[in-house]
Amino acid sequence: MVRLRAPRPAGFPLLFTADLALIEPALAFLHEHGVERAHTPDTVRTYSEVLYDWFETLEQNGIAWCDANAAELVAYRNRMLTEASLHTRRPYALRTINHRVRGVLRFYAWAVRNGWLKTSPLIGRANDFQLARPARRPRPGSSESNDRGFFVLRQYEALPRPLSSVQARELLAALPPPYDLMARWQLYTGLRVSELLRLTLGDIDVAATSATTFRLIDVSRKGRKAGYVIAPASLLEETAGYVGGHRRAWIVRRERRTRDRAPEGLFIGSRGCVVSKNRYQQVIHAAGAVAGFRATTHLLRATFACMMLARLEQLANQGAAINPLLIVKILMGHEHIETTDRYLRAVAVDVCVLGDVLDSLIVERD
Repeated sequence: MVRLRAPRPAGFPLLFTADLALIEPALAFLHEHGVERAHTPDTVRTYSEVLYDWFETLEQNGIAWCDANAAELVAYRNRMLTEASLHTRRPYALRTINHRVRGVLRFYAWAVRNGWLKTSPLIGRANDFQLARPARRPRPGSSESNDRGFFVLRQYEALPRPLSSVQARELLAALPPPYDLMARWQLYTGLRVSELLRLTLGDIDVAATSATTFRLIDVSRKGRKAGYVIAPASLLEETAGYVGGHRRAWIVRRERRTRDRAPEGLFIGSRGCVVSKNRYQQVIHAAGAVAGFRATTHLLRATFACMMLARLEQLANQGAAINPLLIVKILMGHEHIETTDRYLRAVAVDVCVLGDVLDSLIVERD
């Protein structure tokens, strides 16, 4: 039986077989990551979704989880390549397929490490099928190991395409409160959606006054790491207006209908409830469609990174003693500098500059 060192929080996922038997290794895996390692609820939910899909596939094919080998994992991966998702009715993205494959490999490595299995063909060099092929060294900075390289599909990383100034203004104009202010926070600070939704009234302290043009706001980063963002005074003024206007009116309306305590979250909807991640993403997508272009919440964050990096690069070229890439890495809360480098490469491909160059290529010469 599984010995739990700490109680499971409310909403903790449980996985059962078709016979309603608890899948104990999956529970132990999720418990370690969700309770003992204190991963975020989103991370635990993602891990549980991967395990649910994998165990369901094994059960449908009559395969015990402890007997799964490389052939089963390859078949699982290839099925996602040829079949559409039952949830979205759309083909699986390569990123999703690789994410699930890595999740399965992570689980089996954990199972062997913690004594649930003595060994597994899904870890180590046993998953090579004994194919005669030369050893390939991973590229510098690459996290891909030889073990996972066989299962994981080659994926070409797309560079972020930030919104132009005109597109950003059109998007903000199409958004209703409080989503317009939420989008401004992402555009001006580069916050992730999860970090944005964790902001509270206490974090902002709209009553505080400052003579400076900006203020440092402490935030809880991805993985519950401490961090901060730089919020301009104009953004804080808009936030104070929202708190004293729309938010206050929605809280009063909520108190008339229910005696529940008012939420501490900064961003709430017209019904007085904290805005959910899915709702915010849906509103951003719909507003982008109205404006005539594709918009996502991550695109707002990418726009901040690219615009900030481009401006800092200009200052560095003018002689300022700064490291633009390192500054943006800190402001974005990236753990690795390679992640920030994606935005530098996106800035290098300036659409306006390329347009001038392309126009010059087709100009008729006298």
